[in-house]
Amino acid sequence: MTSGDATGTNGADPAADRRAFWICMAGALLFIAAINTVNALSWLSEDPHAALARVIVTEASSGLTAIALLWIPWLTLKRLPLDRPPLWRTLGLHLAALLVFSALHVAAFSLLRLVVLGALGIDYEVGPWLNRFVYELRKDALYYAMVMVTFWLVRDRILRRAAPAAAAAEPATFDIRDGARLVRAELADILAVSSAGNYAEFHLADGRRPLMRASLASLEARLGAQGFVRTHRSWLVNAARVTELTPEGSGDYAVTVGGVVAPLSRRFPEALGRLRGG
Repeated sequence: MTSGDATGTNGADPAADRRAFWICMAGALLFIAAINTVNALSWLSEDPHAALARVIVTEASSGLTAIALLWIPWLTLKRLPLDRPPLWRTLGLHLAALLVFSALHVAAFSLLRLVVLGALGIDYEVGPWLNRFVYELRKDALYYAMVMVTFWLVRDRILRRAAPAAAAAEPATFDIRDGARLVRAELADILAVSSAGNYAEFHLADGRRPLMRASLASLEARLGAQGFVRTHRSWLVNAARVTELTPEGSGDYAVTVGGVVAPLSRRFPEALGRLRGG
């Protein structure tokens, strides 16, 4: 049966998500190692008298701290895929994540260089932190964008390939844990699911409205492969039970699902296309 327990905020198949994570980490590790090796060789080529220890510590500290901070773009991507509408909000939050990533990167590699180079008896001057941050931010922005796009493409491909197998393994019932009570509902009888604070309210064909403590995002991931579509930040509808789409102006629609009327926001154009059969 389909369990009503949440599997995570992104709701992806955990095994496929872990596989995507390690593939992305391996690719990022090779990329960072290659970039820092090229930087070190270029430095030595331009300044043959440069202390080898300084070159190695400088480049290695940047690369190692960048690798240690890869959880920031990964978790941001899990919560906000690059195609998540509205685009301005998604890009804005990714920009905020980039600023956090770059600030932590600069602080971490500066501290690491101070410690290691100091232990080796080599002077290292951090300089004005803001100037260093602005200088590194330009490089980090390119790096972050490349890593983010790679993570997105790899993760999306792996999860899409895993989805048919996961869907085929899912039977046709869903366990709704309403407090101490468990309601086992046929998927076909779940017309829609709406957000109700910290709970999700299930709208069943027989008129019942059981509540379950779960986020709509986690339920979307569990039920998405079963034909449920996110039409609004607070609503999921069973696409197979939709009987009517009514325009309400400004690109919004009302979706009739059995005896339930749910909103379809213009911010979810892919839902409109899917419900229209496009």
